[in-house]
Amino acid sequence: MDYPTVKRWLYHGQRPNWIARTLNRLWAAIASAGAASSLGMATLEVTGRTSGRTIALPVVVAVVDGERYLASMLGEDTQWVKNVRAAGGRAALRSGAREQILLEEVPAEQRAPILRAYLQRAPGARPHVPVDKDAPLTDFEPIAAAYPVFRVTSLWPDSAEAARPAHQAKPA
Repeated sequence: MDYPTVKRWLYHGQRPNWIARTLNRLWAAIASAGAASSLGMATLEVTGRTSGRTIALPVVVAVVDGERYLASMLGEDTQWVKNVRAAGGRAALRSGAREQILLEEVPAEQRAPILRAYLQRAPGARPHVPVDKDAPLTDFEPIAAAYPVFRVTSLWPDSAEAARPAHQAKPA
């Protein structure tokens, strides 16, 4: 079996099977510790909309024009997207330190460049998105509505001081 086939099998029906859930827990622990930050990985923590428990999962953070974004490689019908929407966008990112964030959904007509940047940074997502990572932006536009994208905004008052990048001044 080739890599794309395996990735699709791990997420059959847009849900992770038991092997994918185990691997996700492992990657979430690695990303939380900051060990994979050079790969753009972090752990997203969001409150489960039905359980009320904190759900942690590994994510790849795409950066476009200095802004950070999260994208759903499995599209609209994923639990983390539903949880983020139910939580009003409030979540946390961990990559060494814990940072309180607000995730704001990006309109579909603005997603194409972000999705391309995401695919270039997240090889594990490529089998799930029907466009090549190096395709022109015009190829991403028809599929953009099917893949939610969220802009990451830091909530400084609630964030750990260590989570703030050194080049950013503390807000007044």
